[in-house]
Amino acid sequence: MHRIVVLLVPPVVGFDAAIAPTLFGAAVDAEGAPLYDVTVCGLGDGPVSATTGFDIVTGAGPDVLATADTVIVPGTQYPLARESATLGPEVRTALDSIRPGARLVSICTGAFILAAAGLLDGRPATTHWKFADALRRLHPDVRVDERVLFVDDGDVLTSAGLAAGIDLCLHIIRNDHGAAVANAVARYCVVPPWREGGQAQFIDRHLPAADDSSTAATREWALSRLDEDLTVERLARHACMSPRTFNRRFREETGQAPGTWIRHRRLDRARELLESRDMSVDEVARMSGLGSGGNLRHHLRRGVGMSPSSYRRVYQGV
Repeated sequence: MHRIVVLLVPPVVGFDAAIAPTLFGAAVDAEGAPLYDVTVCGLGDGPVSATTGFDIVTGAGPDVLATADTVIVPGTQYPLARESATLGPEVRTALDSIRPGARLVSICTGAFILAAAGLLDGRPATTHWKFADALRRLHPDVRVDERVLFVDDGDVLTSAGLAAGIDLCLHIIRNDHGAAVANAVARYCVVPPWREGGQAQFIDRHLPAADDSSTAATREWALSRLDEDLTVERLARHACMSPRTFNRRFREETGQAPGTWIRHRRLDRARELLESRDMSVDEVARMSGLGSGGNLRHHLRRGVGMSPSSYRRVYQGV
């Protein structure tokens, strides 16, 4: 069983600390057996102080990190990392015990811990939009993107602020075990399987003017028509905007260009069909709006590193 260890660095953000144990603990197979072994650890044997007025009693000490397949660092106000880009010996020793090849994940300001350890150098990453400039200033070698809800860079993944940790954990479950398992976890947690838009929609300076309409209704409309020709002009007409205004507003609200967003949603739809339906690759491509089997193969290899047949074998066992 895949072992996940959640490392709490005090003072930990209490909300963030609960995300991974809740979501990964709810992931089960068709027979109801758990798919992850989740352990929460601290830097020592005592309780871990949280930022929200309580302490957390963990189930293990830092020695369990050496057994982890995935290590998750929730948000923290740990002053050395947040203010001077350094780590104390207890945090450094804990991180050094993680075995090579383990997947590393941060939620919110947990990115400051990974960055201070040099684990984000040269990589794209994100954190809470409010603290993105501080992360960029302290770690100029990290390619900080505060517009997105999370960044998946293969073996290192980072989420934006607070609830974006839920989006990232669902993304990991979906990649590990398919959309059906991730959707079941989302239903249990009473959250959407994926959230439209990005962190940009919450940043103060990116809030739309009060007299501007949103592209949200058009995005919802487009999701039911992914197999159709969805040009910027057509989307703009539906939103009753000029193409220029629509393109600007769309980027403000989602952090992506309309064409990029549509392509990602079509790939999501193709993956769902490959996981749940017995149809040809060409038919999956047609129904998801990717056009041809060759186009689907290209985008699937680029997005998840697998061919359609390999992807289907992994998630359907056929």
